[in-house]
Amino acid sequence: MTLDRSPGYRVFRWINALVLTGVVIVTLYPFANIISRSFSEEQYIVTGQVNLLPRGFNLSTYKVVISDPMFWTNYRNTVIYTVVATAIAMFLTTCYAYVLSKKHLKGRTVLIWIAVFTMIFSGGLIPQYVLVNSLGLTNTLWAIVLPNAISVFNLLVMKAFFENLPGDLEEAAAIDGLNTYGILWRIVLPLSKAVIATMVLFYSVSFWNSWFTAFLYLHEQELFPVTIYLRNLIAGATTSESYGLAAGDVTQAASNIQSVAIMLTVLPILAVYPFVQRYFVSGVMLGAVKG
Repeated sequence: MTLDRSPGYRVFRWINALVLTGVVIVTLYPFANIISRSFSEEQYIVTGQVNLLPRGFNLSTYKVVISDPMFWTNYRNTVIYTVVATAIAMFLTTCYAYVLSKKHLKGRTVLIWIAVFTMIFSGGLIPQYVLVNSLGLTNTLWAIVLPNAISVFNLLVMKAFFENLPGDLEEAAAIDGLNTYGILWRIVLPLSKAVIATMVLFYSVSFWNSWFTAFLYLHEQELFPVTIYLRNLIAGATTSESYGLAAGDVTQAASNIQSVAIMLTVLPILAVYPFVQRYFVSGVMLGAVKG
């Protein structure tokens, strides 16, 4: 009797299918509820009648947000911050990880421990703010990009991935006359599409959802990312006059503004994810293998 036909294995498959189905339901239910709340009327949300389907179909909150020009200005800022920050973070992380993957490099252990040390310890919020302010980065794009340019977790995953690439390929490329930069660009990076796509996803999601860094270092409304805009809207920091709305519209918007904010923030990530998800598992797993 083969393993896949044994009674024990069939029982395992049924239990495994039931458990995974339960995990999927538990994962998708909150998201479905958020979608329903974003399209429901105030009275049904307050009384707890909204579950998986909208009650009293309502688009007034979406109109409140989308009709405001400042929303689109902040949305554009978020796109710019995410693209620039992800590009810089990927450049620095890739270069640093490639260097750390070379076991013959002198001082390699020191460089690794410097990175790991920053993962465990930090100077604190006030010293970091003083540093950013003293460098003149406040109210600029660089205040968003530079303080979080390298994630040590992503760095270590990419380093492990590079370490598991065949060394013979790099040796053959060196014999053919390629220098270090040529080997990285023409040999290593084309073989690293999986981990690169995974790191791009990690960084872009992190920068897209980030709001606290912008909250600290940006003081002009025209420079805010969309997360700050939606945070202020949720917190009631904005008034009905700033949006040209009647008080009733603001009351209506306040009932499901959290759900609308989540939907508007997560939609771009959901649109991009299907294009990189096929690299996601292989990139993380291959990068987690220790040589």
